[in-house]
Amino acid sequence: MALVPYALARPFLFGLDPEVAHELTIASLARTQGSPLKWAYASTRVDDPIEIAGLSFPNRVGLAAGLDKNACCIDGLGAMGFGFVEVGTVTPLAQAGNPKPRMFRLPKARALINRLGFNNQGLQAFITHVKRSNFYQRRLEGDNQEAPMLLGLNIGKNAATPIERATDDYLTCLDGVYPYADYVSVNISSPNTKNLRSLQNDQALDALLGAVSERRELLAQKLGKRIPIFLKIAPDLNPDQIGVMAQTLKRYGTHSTGRVNNAWGVLATNTTLSRDAVVGMVHSQEAGGLSGAPLWAMSNQVITQLRASLGRDFPIIGAGGIMSAADAIGKIRAGADVVQIYTGLIYQGPGLVKRAALLIKNTF
Repeated sequence: MALVPYALARPFLFGLDPEVAHELTIASLARTQGSPLKWAYASTRVDDPIEIAGLSFPNRVGLAAGLDKNACCIDGLGAMGFGFVEVGTVTPLAQAGNPKPRMFRLPKARALINRLGFNNQGLQAFITHVKRSNFYQRRLEGDNQEAPMLLGLNIGKNAATPIERATDDYLTCLDGVYPYADYVSVNISSPNTKNLRSLQNDQALDALLGAVSERRELLAQKLGKRIPIFLKIAPDLNPDQIGVMAQTLKRYGTHSTGRVNNAWGVLATNTTLSRDAVVGMVHSQEAGGLSGAPLWAMSNQVITQLRASLGRDFPIIGAGGIMSAADAIGKIRAGADVVQIYTGLIYQGPGLVKRAALLIKNTF
């Protein structure tokens, strides 16, 4: 039970600049996650295991990347009851991101716009933080009772890296994070890094997946574990683009017999450039990616088409616009195996995690 109900904390946080509130939240989690004060946001984890991509997810509700870019709060976020936590996006070198202000609330739409631009402390700091977490230390000790959730590590490219050399950045990050991840997500869909979404095009995508697949096999042989990789895609794709992407994923994610090999999955979706649902609202014309309630139906459409194209067993993580437990159900009915929340956590607080996990358990 939370010591301070989120309904009381939210007015204070929403009275601050969005990025200031974000930084304050992350700093507070980092300070309290190893102390009794974590009970201010802690919750028991709902036990509702599901097997996808060769992994056992303790329940179907996860945290999307972007909240904890530097992997500083793995323990605090895990204490909220998530079945899996994804941190990042991390780039090879530290970078400041785009100029401020770069985060904006649209409360009427229960939405956010951000153009942060992969601001992070770089790969080496990121790995150091992962290794220092109690979660990782418990894993080293073989204590999965104390560290039952899964950890996803999200990788990207530096803004200064030419798009023609983007693969180099992804391979550098993959080399760095692979030993510590349950799965890796490859972010090629942020709208806030110039030209990044061009990697979703047919030839560029095939080249990237081929290079990452080859490197993953080398790492698997070296480290003795083969982890799945999820491709994080945009919601702003037309049906033809989604079809091409699905076919490319199937080439790498299925055996010659047609069976899913659990090597690749897809994470649908990132934020949107569309403003159709927020026309006329304050901040609606700010550049960046829109997340929150307006994204829910868009991402569901992408998930539905992906499921139809990829087949029943291909791993899909669904993200985008989950603001309630019922929204999480809708995401799974659209075709997702498991779901992620982010903006919903900001608007609804940590209680959303358990509500969603319980309703999913009681529905499916």
